[in-house]
Amino acid sequence: MTQPAKGISRRAAGLALGALALAPLSSALAQGGSTWPSKPLRIINPFPVGGGPDGTARLVADKLSRAWNQPMVVENRPGGNGFIAIDAFKRGAADGTDMIQLDNVHIAAYPHLFKKLPYNIDKDFEILLPLFRTYFFVAVAKDSPYKNMADLIADAKARPGKLNYGSWSVGNPVHLGSALLESMTGTKMEHVIYKETSQLYQGVATGELAFALGSSGTAGPLMRAGKLRFLAVAAPRRLVGFEDVPTVVEAGGPAGYEVTGWNAIAVRPGTSAEAKDKIRRDMQKALAEPDVKEKFATFGYENYFPTPEEFKQFMANESKRFGTVIRQAGLSLD
Repeated sequence: MTQPAKGISRRAAGLALGALALAPLSSALAQGGSTWPSKPLRIINPFPVGGGPDGTARLVADKLSRAWNQPMVVENRPGGNGFIAIDAFKRGAADGTDMIQLDNVHIAAYPHLFKKLPYNIDKDFEILLPLFRTYFFVAVAKDSPYKNMADLIADAKARPGKLNYGSWSVGNPVHLGSALLESMTGTKMEHVIYKETSQLYQGVATGELAFALGSSGTAGPLMRAGKLRFLAVAAPRRLVGFEDVPTVVEAGGPAGYEVTGWNAIAVRPGTSAEAKDKIRRDMQKALAEPDVKEKFATFGYENYFPTPEEFKQFMANESKRFGTVIRQAGLSLD
């Protein structure tokens, strides 16, 4: 009778030790400490496969999948002004495992361009951090008569409504940035819409267009091929790798003229503080890695790491600026 009792005692002791060993983990699970994420994740992307925003999302997803030991996929849902992707996001998980990539048009321009939007930027999203920022250059043909911004602006003033510029739609950063230039210089120019960015910059190269705003990722290939020339960059400083390109104000344009493109990551409101903090911290860590920064350079992107408060103020300033341009130009998409 004593031997079985000893066996039971040993098993009980083993179970007790096991329970003690698992106690910290059980406590952590109960408190939600450092356990997120506990299931696969996805980044819903309103952009097509293959572009810079898609490439950025995939770089980040790969880094975080490894760091968090969970599968993380990028789900592309392009089209419909981004509304298809946004609808999928709104129907997705509300615990931070479903994220969405948005650009400055979705966040800062569309609320002013549409009277009725299928989303509310404040109620449907909690925007956590920017993925990248890019500044736009003023691109002209290689043999353009414009030697600087002062030349271009003088011609626009001399021929109201005759000088043209291009973009790929109404309300994109290139269009709104060009409209901002009109507003700041008191000029009136013609906006020409192209179906594709490749056609747009080819139109500049052949002289169909006087100019177009473009990033080093979009207009850079034709510039490097010797078919385009960058008059200036709409940034507060000259950019690394383009030190010979003056800022707009240095080239005789208006002071304070800046045009940026930026993307951000958002989660659903109500996502836990633990998840939000982890996404911010680990995404910024991934974005700062050398191979990511090297890839960014090929897209013409730069890292941008504001505090949450700084980014909130930046987005508010962008929305105000876009809203002013849109009202002055009388633009609407519905």
